[in-house]
Amino acid sequence: MTKPRPTQHQIAEEAGVSRTTVSLVLNDVPDVRVSPETRQRILKVARRLNYYPNATARRLASGKTRTIGLVWHRGPNPTYRDAFLPGLLQGATRAAHKYGYHVLFRPIEPDEPDSNYVELARSHHIDGLILSGPRSDDQQLLELHEERFPIVLHGQMPGTDILSVDIDNVYGAKTAVNHLLSLGHKDIGIITNAPLVYTASQQRLDGYYQALEEAGISKNKDLVQEGNFDGESGQAAMEKLLSCKPNPTAVFVASDMVAMGALKAMRDHELRIPKDIAIVGFDDISAARFVTPALTTVRVPTFGLGWSAAEILIRLIEQDPIVQTNTLLETELVIRESCGAPLVRQVEHA
Repeated sequence: MTKPRPTQHQIAEEAGVSRTTVSLVLNDVPDVRVSPETRQRILKVARRLNYYPNATARRLASGKTRTIGLVWHRGPNPTYRDAFLPGLLQGATRAAHKYGYHVLFRPIEPDEPDSNYVELARSHHIDGLILSGPRSDDQQLLELHEERFPIVLHGQMPGTDILSVDIDNVYGAKTAVNHLLSLGHKDIGIITNAPLVYTASQQRLDGYYQALEEAGISKNKDLVQEGNFDGESGQAAMEKLLSCKPNPTAVFVASDMVAMGALKAMRDHELRIPKDIAIVGFDDISAARFVTPALTTVRVPTFGLGWSAAEILIRLIEQDPIVQTNTLLETELVIRESCGAPLVRQVEHA
């Protein structure tokens, strides 16, 4: 009798890690933080069990399209301008191809009804759905989930059991604000990455508030402004912050794209960065290290988010056991010139 082929689930159990972490290590997914000790433990178990990947061994259920949808909920500007998207889409596509699936990309504009992506699912053009940027008021998403259609979120829907792949937005934002506090700032403004109906935006605001509360600093609603995914909204929000009395000495902008506009507003007011005002962003898009001054920011593993969401969705479609409802990938605080910290080549865990 042929000995059963070892699985990634077995490796995860023996190594004491999640099934997702095993996949990230064995597939050598870039831009994902896994400690060297954990990585070596997984590889050691895999070698001992004589595990090797075999994508063709995956059995696909009959009648499937072998296509998953990636729905992109984003702001008013054209999708191609969003610097966060390429890594996410590349990760999802690479993982899907590994299992013999294709990815159908579908951007949803702000004035477009959510029913368009729901119809995509109900018309059986896709076997499952990755929704990036869920809104807390999206009732049709909840209805689709109740119909047992396979869904994985980039982001989270509190109060539901919809599977999600995300970062810890609260902790990432809190780490960024704590860094500004450690540099002596007390009047710290925030510009959100998006309207607060988006769950990630609310979570990053919560992290900002938590950092201030733990530092004994009272909330000041004048120092809170909403962004809307793009630089234009960041510029407008920064103008409002600069009209506050006293002016903020630092600002946390919960999106690098939004931060580009905030930087322009600062320069228009002839402020010296970071001497007159410090700024920290979120995402670590490629432009962050090339602006002047280079932007301190929270690095998000976009490729890993795309890869993990696609793989978990395919496992859900193929009815593989999934224990973990919410998968969180690690972020990093990348310290550059814009915050005024000593220029040490250091990356702090977030």
